[in-house]
Amino acid sequence: MSNTDFVLAVEDLTVSFDGFKAIDSLNFYLDRNELRVVIGPNGAGKTTLLDLICGKTRASHGSIKFRNEEMTRVPEYLRVRKGIGRKFQTPSIYENLSVFQNLEVSFPRGRGVFGALAFRRDDEVRDRVRAVADEIGLAGQLDTEAGLLSHGQKQWLEIGMLLMQEPELLMLDEPIAGMSVREREITAELLKRICVNRSMIVIEHDMAFVEQIAHKVTVMHQGKILAEGNMEQVQSDQRVIDVYLGH
Repeated sequence: MSNTDFVLAVEDLTVSFDGFKAIDSLNFYLDRNELRVVIGPNGAGKTTLLDLICGKTRASHGSIKFRNEEMTRVPEYLRVRKGIGRKFQTPSIYENLSVFQNLEVSFPRGRGVFGALAFRRDDEVRDRVRAVADEIGLAGQLDTEAGLLSHGQKQWLEIGMLLMQEPELLMLDEPIAGMSVREREITAELLKRICVNRSMIVIEHDMAFVEQIAHKVTVMHQGKILAEGNMEQVQSDQRVIDVYLGH
C-alpha cells in the first residue's frame, strides 16, 4: 500500500526529551474518513504523538506525511491551514463571547488578497456558523455567552471552532473527560457524525466510549505501538491486558 492511500503516514518517528525516548521509532497510518482511537497507560506517549502531528513538538527523527506531504519541518500554524485540527484537554473558548461569536472568530480569514468582498464573505461566515452550530447541537444557543454553557457544551463548542476551519484531520485529547453519561452519549453520536467526511484521532481512557466510536484502536506503550486492530482484537490481546486493561 503506497503512502498516497493514507491521509496520515507516520514513519520511524522518534522524539527524545533529555535522552528519554517519549516516542520510539513509531509507525502509524490513518485512512481517509477513519476514526481511530489511541489508548494506553499514562506516559505511553499518546499526547506527545498528537503534539508531533500538529507541530507543537518537533520530532528528533522520522517522517510525518499528511496527504502525502512531508510535515516534520512545517510550523504549527501552517499545519492548521493545511487541514490538521487539534483540540487539547482543556477547552480554550472565549468565555465572554457568545457561541455565535466563538464560531465566527474561528472562521479562517485571509484566504486570498481579495478578501474585500466583505458582504459576500459575511454571508458565507454566517452560513458556516449555522451549519456548524447545527452539527454540534448548539443551534439553539447561538446567542448564549459561552461561559454559561455546561461543561459538555463547552467541549462541543470547541470542536465546532475546529470544524469552522474544515480540517481534514481532527485530533481530540480525552474529549469526554468530566462529562455526564448523557453528554458522553451525545458526544459519541457527534464524533460519528463529523467523521463522515474527515479523519479523526481520539485519545480516550473510557473503554465503553472507545467501543462506541472506534473504527480501529491503537494501543501505545512506552512510546511504541503495542497492538492495533478492532476493539475485540485489542481487548483479547494478552500483551494489552498485561500492560493496560488488567489495571
